[in-house]
Amino acid sequence: MSRTALRICPLCEATCGLTLTIEGTRVTGARGDRDDVFSEGFICPKGASFGAVDSDPDRLRTPLVRKDGELREAPWQEAFDAVAAGIRPVVERYGANSVGVVLGNPNVHTMAGALYPPVLLAGLGTRSLFTASTVDQMPKHVSSGLLYGDALAIPVPDLDHTDHLLLIGANPLESNGSLCTAPDFPGKLKALKARGGTLTVIDPRRTRTAKLADRHLAIRPGTDALLLAAMTYVLFEEDLVDLGDLTPHVQGVEELRDAVRHFTPEAVTAACDIDADVIRALARELAAAPTAAVYARIGSCTVTHGTLASWLVDVLNILTGNLDRPGGALFPQAATDKTPRPAGPGRGFQLARWHSRVSKHPEAKGELPLSALAEEIDTATREGEPIRALIAVAANPVLSAPDGDRLDKALDSLDFMVSVDPYLNETSRHAHVVLPPPPPSQSAHHDFAFNTFAVRNQVRYTRAAVPLEPGRMSESEILARLTLAATGMHGADPAAVDALVVQQTLGKAVKEPHSPVHGRDPQELAEQLTGENGPERRLDMMLRLGPYGDGFGVRPDGLTLEKVLAHPHGIDLGPLRPRLPQPLKTPSGKIELLPQPIADDLPRLTRALDERPDGLVLIGRRHLRSNNSWMHNVPALTGGSNRCTLHIHPADAERLGVRDGAPVRLKGAGGEVTAPAEVTDGVRQGVVSLPHGWGHNRPGTRLGHASTDPGVNVNQLLDGSLLDPLSGNAVLNGVPVEISPVTEAMTEVVTEKLTPLT
Repeated sequence: MSRTALRICPLCEATCGLTLTIEGTRVTGARGDRDDVFSEGFICPKGASFGAVDSDPDRLRTPLVRKDGELREAPWQEAFDAVAAGIRPVVERYGANSVGVVLGNPNVHTMAGALYPPVLLAGLGTRSLFTASTVDQMPKHVSSGLLYGDALAIPVPDLDHTDHLLLIGANPLESNGSLCTAPDFPGKLKALKARGGTLTVIDPRRTRTAKLADRHLAIRPGTDALLLAAMTYVLFEEDLVDLGDLTPHVQGVEELRDAVRHFTPEAVTAACDIDADVIRALARELAAAPTAAVYARIGSCTVTHGTLASWLVDVLNILTGNLDRPGGALFPQAATDKTPRPAGPGRGFQLARWHSRVSKHPEAKGELPLSALAEEIDTATREGEPIRALIAVAANPVLSAPDGDRLDKALDSLDFMVSVDPYLNETSRHAHVVLPPPPPSQSAHHDFAFNTFAVRNQVRYTRAAVPLEPGRMSESEILARLTLAATGMHGADPAAVDALVVQQTLGKAVKEPHSPVHGRDPQELAEQLTGENGPERRLDMMLRLGPYGDGFGVRPDGLTLEKVLAHPHGIDLGPLRPRLPQPLKTPSGKIELLPQPIADDLPRLTRALDERPDGLVLIGRRHLRSNNSWMHNVPALTGGSNRCTLHIHPADAERLGVRDGAPVRLKGAGGEVTAPAEVTDGVRQGVVSLPHGWGHNRPGTRLGHASTDPGVNVNQLLDGSLLDPLSGNAVLNGVPVEISPVTEAMTEVVTEKLTPLT
């Protein structure tokens, strides 16, 4: 007999509400929850395939422990014994920094991934932290940190109310949005146009989003910062700057005017390949719109001037008075945010508090560049110990970081590695211990991270739709036990981890004058918490202390876990509202429009005015049915248009003798790959596009479906040396490559090389 259960989809940033159909303990169907207060029934192909993702037969069900060189199934206790025996001797002999931690993108899609890694890192005390942020959005964190004093203060476009939306390097019709949590992003863009608004898309490809636009400009990859700087110049030159209500909250306007004086539309047009008159029109239209928002994403972040581009997006929103106003770009307020503190100066945001050991890359937001992970393992220096042990949580850097071949070899040289992953994939195959979390149907869900980027304030929580399968361990318990084993407390009750966090959080809250629990007894507050387990008690605590919370009885109408559970489709907390100056944490208490690190990097952008690529440059691309390397093992989400092909413009194909469907060899600084060509005018001349997350042809993995059509790893074309210097973000777009058609003889050689891997 079938039943239904609600579940928030964890497969992309849209966080749509789902209604699951369940037969016994198996999810047999998924549809959009029409009563969900946020997504209102919207669903994409990934959400519709929830059951197939959940029941993938290649998902690991028991831990794996390496014995005599082979990974074999083992009991949970043996697995954690091995973790403690593998990590603690490394820490004790070589120090905490000799243990590296890699956090992958899926961490922000689970409750446990949000709650436990901070505790693990604090307990280890290591500075060797690497995450997916430095192959994605770190420039936005850095620019926000410098502008507002808080790397997590990221404004999002008010999609439901704006009159004019300028998208740069973003393809939300296929990504479903990024650093902008918005179910049914396509519907919101169509509604914008239906109410008479304007949509402009700047992208080297004619994406599905670009096809919807009123104007699409095929910019030369990597020149977004130049275009945005020229638009900023026009606002000053034509006296279009109007801060409006922002005026008392902004400093550095005149300094900025002087800083962009070199970036005239005429000066940047050759580099951007966009006419000066068009650049001026973009700036004028932005300034003239009743409300407007500029939004940029991964295409503008993963380039050589990623932080400058991210900064200039906010600069344009500020100079036109569109920051922190309805219809512009506003700061969301999540239900689990910290208790809002009174407005006033803060400690601000600092870069380069420490550096990587080998190439001296500066940290950003406590992280080192993922591109540097291989050298931090395989290179000896006089300063500090190399990474000798690695903890990888939901991470597959062999595919997601540049030069996976080098990292592949480096991982084999580690003294010890533990991977928390449901699959034996290209990275976890190197581990000495693999700890598999249960499928999403067996886990509770609340979006801690994505609600801080949501286009409407709301709160939702769903308990596990299916009971935990016998022999499984919850992801929360796995990460709690991992934390204990790695920090010298192996064998302690995993509930102690949650209890410690509750104790520390409440102990701090009662000492803060602005807290609703100031002066109260932490133990008495802890006894009021509800929930079936530690994670639920922590969620209850965060809700109560948060901006909409009951303050432990101070505000009877405020949020608690019990109240959220009583509303299974969520609680709507209203549209985004102006919040300045409260979010500002800069030393001045104002928006610091021209921070010194930005000013110091602008001469590098000036030099880019004269730079032109001699040949083809490479960009990536997204697909609606993929999320990085996650879902290529699900038959329903591969095939059709979701293939690993090289998009190339017809004129470039004719010039180089490339035929549609024929294999093409690509060569970059990090290596070579061969992929089938897809000749299309959807990409501009001089640019080729290959999707990210493929390359499932390495031995020792258990990805049965993915290995039948493995594709190639686009990141192997990179050697990891190209980084945005302010953020440490990898340069993945606008990278020079050489391509040539593969002859029949070369095809035989490639086939011969691949045979042992298939």
